[in-house]
Amino acid sequence: MNNAKFIPLEGFEIRDSETMKTRSRDFFELMKGRRTIRDFSDRPVPREVIENAILTAGRAPSGANKQPWHFAAISDAAVKTRLRAAAEEEEREFYGGRASDTWLKDLEQFGTDDHKPFLETAPWLIAVFRQSYGIDEDTGERTQNYYVHESAGIASGFLLAALHNAGLATLTHTPSPMGFLNDVCGRPKNERPIMLIVTGYPAEGVQVPAIDKKSLEEVSTWI
Repeated sequence: MNNAKFIPLEGFEIRDSETMKTRSRDFFELMKGRRTIRDFSDRPVPREVIENAILTAGRAPSGANKQPWHFAAISDAAVKTRLRAAAEEEEREFYGGRASDTWLKDLEQFGTDDHKPFLETAPWLIAVFRQSYGIDEDTGERTQNYYVHESAGIASGFLLAALHNAGLATLTHTPSPMGFLNDVCGRPKNERPIMLIVTGYPAEGVQVPAIDKKSLEEVSTWI
């Protein structure tokens, strides 16, 4: 027996070819301006902006619509200080021997090290968790999630685009390992952190690495 229920599609607008070209080009130009930064201003950002960005991330597609993600938005200064201490401890081990020479060589162009002051300076940190499995609210039993990595990754992309669209700069920070984020954010064992998104306004005079992205020819095949 098929129990599927359907409703009319809403919110989708068919546009003429020229409008589509313009909108796609404008969005590309908008996202072309998205750059990872590591020097943030401490200027406050309204919570509503972060809420709307997370709501946007929650509209991402997911396996069987399980929505296997959770976003922990952090603005509390004491928590950010605690998180920075934990992250820098992992980073010291990373730069001090855990990372391969090749990996460290590839990172030289970014000028990074184990010091992460942005974790305290930026007004918001968003820890992204993937839910390896769900938990039934009534029985407490495990439920199956599907394509967890892919789903959480797509949602993270939505979140980055939404923050940039709102006028905020971002940094994807991935200390390894990241298990301390479960403790700091009070998240259950069925969730695993996949990244920490630092967001806010750029510091005055901020600079970014002199790098570029691959061309269309390099990243696509047309058949």
